[in-house]
Amino acid sequence: MKSHRQWSRVLVTAVLGLVASASQAHTGHGTSGLYEGLSHPFGLDHLLAMVAVGIWSVSALPANKAWWGPATFMASLVISAVLGAQGVTAPFLENLISLSVVLFGAMLVLAQLKTSPKVGLALIALAAAMHGLAHGAESPQSGFAFYAFGFLVTTVTLHFGGVVVALGIKHYVPSKEKLITTTLGFLFGGAGVYLFSQI
Repeated sequence: MKSHRQWSRVLVTAVLGLVASASQAHTGHGTSGLYEGLSHPFGLDHLLAMVAVGIWSVSALPANKAWWGPATFMASLVISAVLGAQGVTAPFLENLISLSVVLFGAMLVLAQLKTSPKVGLALIALAAAMHGLAHGAESPQSGFAFYAFGFLVTTVTLHFGGVVVALGIKHYVPSKEKLITTTLGFLFGGAGVYLFSQI
């Protein structure tokens, strides 16, 4: 129960912070910026990465710390999106984003090893920074606050979807949790390799 309260506080704080920022933006650009933000993370590479973070967090982190993965991703995503909107980028960014899906697939395969959470969270932050730079680079010229609010809402939703999937596995088929998580890891990793090959 405590972990659910902590998770809720993180989400509420993030959303309220962006709502406050969005309320100060130019209203003429709000609709398009919000729509672009909401839709941008539905690219397959972004979608798979965010769902994978939710699954990994439930599978690899202690029950009362499962919110750390999504919170780390979102914090790094927002910071790097602001930098991306200012023109900061990284070489081979699209390649790195595809490889982040491969990375998250590998993390799912290794999730049951119960290694140090710090390593996993550091990798999540690094990968999220790549996704954030891409989000920022594609932000509208004005109305960034609405755009950021949109992509954060979608990110939270996708993380939550991954969390629900992992909790469902734990609850309904606990004896097959390792097998299912490992299989998902290979599927995500394979999808990342495919995405990388298409660039």
